[in-house]
Amino acid sequence: MREEEKKRTSQNSNWQRLMKKRWVFPAIYLGCAAIILTAVLMFQAGSETDGNPGNSAQPGQGPNNSYGDQDSVEVNSPVENFVMPVTDVNSSLIQKPFWDENGSKDEQEAAFIEYNGRYQPNTGIDIVMKDGETFDVVASLSGTVTHVENDPILGNVVEIEHLDGVKTIYQSLKDVQVKVNDFVEQGSTIAKAHTNKLNKDSVHVHFEIRKDNVAVNPISFFNKPVTSLLEEEGQASEEGSEPAGEQEKEETPAEGEDKPEDGEDKDGDEGSSDEEKEESVSYLT
Repeated sequence: MREEEKKRTSQNSNWQRLMKKRWVFPAIYLGCAAIILTAVLMFQAGSETDGNPGNSAQPGQGPNNSYGDQDSVEVNSPVENFVMPVTDVNSSLIQKPFWDENGSKDEQEAAFIEYNGRYQPNTGIDIVMKDGETFDVVASLSGTVTHVENDPILGNVVEIEHLDGVKTIYQSLKDVQVKVNDFVEQGSTIAKAHTNKLNKDSVHVHFEIRKDNVAVNPISFFNKPVTSLLEEEGQASEEGSEPAGEQEKEETPAEGEDKPEDGEDKDGDEGSSDEEKEESVSYLT
């Protein structure tokens, strides 16, 4: 009994000596703080993993940065240039050009299309091969097919939509290889050239470029990026806009001038003469 009491007494005295040392309590405090901090960090890490299950990486894979079901978009995808819708540019010819309102009289006359005794300006270009044979018609730009039709006058027609309201149109086709909603790569074959009612004598493709359904001259944009068409349209819009009140100033007569009477233009001339009306050209609607 005495030996056991001596052992207990010695153990108590050892604890008392240890607790009297100055470094004991600071060490205990630091140890507790480390344990608490570790527990908090582990809890936060577990909460983030549970809240973002899509960010968990599979073995052998990098982190998954997808958000919901959204498709990833390639930010630095290159902008394509318009190209001729043929595979052999050197063997091709432009048989009928685009009708340009700023062109010369001869150029405009060459760009008219005649059908059943009526004339209309060509809203695209007609491309043929030097040997007169049929050829593959390819996509000028990558895009989505939005319209395929067999028109009784224009022949088979394919329309491809591109970015920001830009689309390309291909007419006078046969053996069409695409359908609506197909995505076609630039240079991929969409059909073969053929004839139509507007041009029965030549195997050709009628090709158009349109921005917001307004036809532009394709020759002006071949080998240029599609953004050049968007920039040109923006510049034209800025030039065409006038400051508020500018038009009113032009129409307001100066002091001392008589206001034009009804039926009389600003130069004092009466309406257009009958001779000018007879010279107007009838277009296909």
